[in-house]
Amino acid sequence: MVLGVVFGVVAATAGWNAFVSDWIKPFGAVFLNLLKLIAVPLIISSLIKGVTDLKDISKLSSMGFRTLGIYILTTAIAVSVGLIAVNISQPGHFVNTETRDRLNATYGGDATAKISAAEAQKNKSPLQPLVDMVPENVFGAASSNGNMLQVIFFVLFFGVGLILIPEEKARPVIGFFDGMNEVVMKMVDLIMLAAPYGVFALLAALIVESPSSDIFIALLGYMATVLVGLAFMIFIFYPTLVRVFTGKKPMFFLKGFAPAQLLAFSTSSSAATLPVSMERVEEHLGVHEDVASFVMPIGATVNMDGTALYQAVAAVFIAQAYGMDLSLGAQLGIILTATLASIGSAAVPGAGMVMLVIVLAQAGIPEAGLALILAVDRPLDMCRTVANVTSDATVSMIVAKSIGKLGDPKPKRWDENYHASKP
Repeated sequence: MVLGVVFGVVAATAGWNAFVSDWIKPFGAVFLNLLKLIAVPLIISSLIKGVTDLKDISKLSSMGFRTLGIYILTTAIAVSVGLIAVNISQPGHFVNTETRDRLNATYGGDATAKISAAEAQKNKSPLQPLVDMVPENVFGAASSNGNMLQVIFFVLFFGVGLILIPEEKARPVIGFFDGMNEVVMKMVDLIMLAAPYGVFALLAALIVESPSSDIFIALLGYMATVLVGLAFMIFIFYPTLVRVFTGKKPMFFLKGFAPAQLLAFSTSSSAATLPVSMERVEEHLGVHEDVASFVMPIGATVNMDGTALYQAVAAVFIAQAYGMDLSLGAQLGIILTATLASIGSAAVPGAGMVMLVIVLAQAGIPEAGLALILAVDRPLDMCRTVANVTSDATVSMIVAKSIGKLGDPKPKRWDENYHASKP
């Protein structure tokens, strides 16, 4: 990561932008594609294994309601933290009219595209998310990482069916998916050998392609507000939850999950980070495999605390930049809308931006203000993804502890392979 940033700065200063885009960035894209490649197979195999390992439909419903309840609660708290931070710092008041007009002119086209995409979402029935959750063709749903919720619905339905049929008939199918899960995890081992090179390429390209410095300076207050809120969630709130509900020390949690956080920062994708996130919580945080296989894939799809916090800060920031004073009722509406919108966000880079338009519209904030934050969205997307995956790990530990399935760490895959390969 450090070498990627340094190389990117040197390349940008020396005018090597085209070289980095043509010859360095593609390696980062290949690494990211490899992670996305196994996202759907991982969710299918791990969720089916997690559901069938429960062996009891009552345990599935109990764990499911517990998981979703905690996810919604942490998301609502994240939105509230974002609102408190942005109301204290009020970064939008530092954006002058000239800067606002320049950003609108530069990024207005991108903002219009996001607004159009969100309009179709806004005009749907309130129950449309329920309809969208049930695929009409499971193979069509599995063809895109943006349809993870549909894939999860089918896999859970399939797993329930396996539990309810006679054990002797279910055993061959369960054995197949157990083997598939092992194969996918071995693929994770191989992909992670390329992680240092992929991360180097991704960050070098990000630095080279960043917008001009004067825009960053104008939006520094906004960025700092988001980062402070995310840092509070990642380094204080989640470790405190782990300490209170599981008895594990904060440093144990942060150290054990750090590699997944770094990968989330590099890829900006909860789905792409999922293989490593699952491996860390199982083998380094002590979460039992059947709990991790159930809680983590669902979290990668519906639990977006960092995205929700960012949406709250961004909405109020844009309102401040346009000279609007939001009432308490409007900000309470932001809490509800951002919580629900984060659940519907795809676990891929930039998905929260489209959902932000819905949050802005609900609060009566001009959607064109989206152009104000597009310049700095990418680095913030990297940071909020870290909060998203950290929240998933936190909830998995709490759920595991509540049902007596949180034990001692048992490293066995990537770490062993890595150390065994060293002379």
